Amino acid sequence: MAAFPALPAAIHEIPGAAIAEELWEEAGWLPCHLTVELPAHNFRVRDLLSIEPGAILDTDSLSGADLPVRANGQLIAWAEFEVVGQRLAVRLTELA
Repeated sequence: MAAFPALPAAIHEIPGAAIAEELWEEAGWLPCHLTVELPAHNFRVRDLLSIEPGAILDTDSLSGADLPVRANGQLIAWAEFEVVGQRLAVRLTELA
């Protein structure tokens, strides 16, 4: 799960900011749904109905292209796929 960057030091100068920061820290245990989107604009319902194990789905992304990463539907970053050992992972390249 991705960690959000720490709040800048100047945030402590804003009235009530310490309370807001504390609330965010307490909310750290809450789950969120993380997705990486792989665009396939020409994908149709007939394509969905015909997929089967082993099928290769053509996408609009070039190899190594950045893909949007969303937390609960909200864009939070851009990433690229990477293989780490036996697992597929994403490397964040830019925060939104």
